[in-house]
Amino acid sequence: MMLQKPINRREAMKMTVTGLGMAGAAIAATGSAWSAAPPHDDLVPAGAETLRELTAALAKAPRPRDFKSVPMILTSPDQWDAEALDLVLRYRGGPKQVWDNTALKSPWLNLMRNAMNAQIWSFRHPDFLAVSATHGTAHLALYDHFIWSRYLEKLDKGNPSRNVWLSEPAASEVSPSNFDNPEGVFSPHDNSLTVLQRRGLVFLACHNEIWELTMALHKKGINPDHLSHERMAAEFTNHLIPGAVLTPGIVGTLPELELAGFGYAK
Repeated sequence: MMLQKPINRREAMKMTVTGLGMAGAAIAATGSAWSAAPPHDDLVPAGAETLRELTAALAKAPRPRDFKSVPMILTSPDQWDAEALDLVLRYRGGPKQVWDNTALKSPWLNLMRNAMNAQIWSFRHPDFLAVSATHGTAHLALYDHFIWSRYLEKLDKGNPSRNVWLSEPAASEVSPSNFDNPEGVFSPHDNSLTVLQRRGLVFLACHNEIWELTMALHKKGINPDHLSHERMAAEFTNHLIPGAVLTPGIVGTLPELELAGFGYAK
């Protein structure tokens, strides 16, 4: 990334955040199908060519986000991110670990970061793949700012109006050249969902959680546009964060991951 003078890390980060924001705005405006924007690869560890290939392939895999209505039970692969999920299941690198994450207010992001650090630098497995099987309240971190401001801040008193789990802290701007920097991008000061994605971690989303959350919102009367349950579930699906991989249901997808050789962690 050099023209006549090098772009510093802060400038590069701003360019990326701006690009993601524009992409999110376009999705919200058009509701059309889309592919996740290719992430930075500067945080994928050296020598992790298989992981880098997966990251690039996932960025190109389509994510249908133009649903008008969705049913309770998905029965056709065109109703979830089948191509992206298949890429994860067929990952030929390793080791592979799936985390069963259910609690938003828990150290789930920190634990996955620690697992990645130990696998990459302690055990020398740069192609280690961590996958978050996300459901329960942890799934709230997989919705964009629109859903948070429209629905989720009203769900519980004190909820933020934005998805703060997407924020990149100051540590994310520290050069990754020293992986052992206790204040750096790989440290506990940087448990950012977005940064973990840049490192190659894959967040799986759960259709069943979407269905049950929107059912709860209906019961609470949090429905500003008076949408049917099926249409509200479609809106939540359409506003999953960039890079998330929608599954027909996490509990049902976990056996598929274990059959594909993923170790289970909770």
